Amino acid sequence: MHPTSTTRPRALFAMGRHHRDTMFPPSAVQRLSAYVDIDPVHVVEDFTDEPALEDVEILITSWGCPVLDEEVLARAPALKAVVHAAGSVKHHVTRACWDRGLVVSSAAAANAVPVAEYTVAAILFANKRVLEIGGLYRDHRSPLDWSRHFPGFGNYHRTVGVVGASLVGRKVIELLRPYDIDVLLADPHVSTLRAAAMGVRRVELDELVTASDVVSLHAPALPETRHLMDARRLSLMRDGATLINTARGSLVDTEALTAEAASGRIHAVIDVTEPEVLPAGSPLYSLPNVLLTPHIAGSLGGELHRITGSALDEVERYCAGEPFAHAVHHAALATSA
Repeated sequence: MHPTSTTRPRALFAMGRHHRDTMFPPSAVQRLSAYVDIDPVHVVEDFTDEPALEDVEILITSWGCPVLDEEVLARAPALKAVVHAAGSVKHHVTRACWDRGLVVSSAAAANAVPVAEYTVAAILFANKRVLEIGGLYRDHRSPLDWSRHFPGFGNYHRTVGVVGASLVGRKVIELLRPYDIDVLLADPHVSTLRAAAMGVRRVELDELVTASDVVSLHAPALPETRHLMDARRLSLMRDGATLINTARGSLVDTEALTAEAASGRIHAVIDVTEPEVLPAGSPLYSLPNVLLTPHIAGSLGGELHRITGSALDEVERYCAGEPFAHAVHHAALATSA
């Protein structure tokens, strides 16, 4: 991976202008300008009739990047690299990009960090029954016998089932290591030996769902993972267990989850839904055993600067003739988010 000449490569921002303004403040643009020639003001939101494509070598993309199809690539003969300052590249990197031999990088690993942090916080709060106890305390305005209300509550030697050894799933496993928590993993692409090296025990999904106090979803949205947690599988969850979904809404049958949660038998922490947003009348908004958040687990606010730093590091590597640290490979996209 080398720039086309001894001169600095020309780069171009291709993303929603709001994301460019938020993620690339003057300090980031100053660092970027040390490696590449880039117009710090120009942001492409539509490739139609875009003259800057003609000599661009690196596209710096993020949320809102237009699709890079054959027609666009034909007008970008010098393009060699796409550095994505966000997670999945599936929305804009097409088969034409791989056929062209473009090198692609993603900041998915950086974006995985806050999702994993949210998940671990949800796991610890779920097992400690923090939301329920907080609600009872608010209603009664005096302490109750919490052990009588929640026998066995707490995190000591509880079992957490991680569904999917994705970037987020692996980060969750890593962050759980300091705790006295037993972790199970269900992932058809991970061997028993590899799971053991990660410090977890690999099991089939039904066994994980049956054995876990918390089931946390980290699988990609694929045809074979649609409604992975359907009515049958939700019924396998232990009474009082918690389902966490910070992955994709399509992994869960919303109607089946609503029925189980409305019965009070299980709890849920849901950051992504199908549809997104849920209808105003959905019981999931108001059930006391459900925490519903509006897709906030991923990078927001100051967390976006971690993504920016990752993208800038990749641009620096490219300009130094080094391989990307977070390269995206076409073959891996079939089983990734």
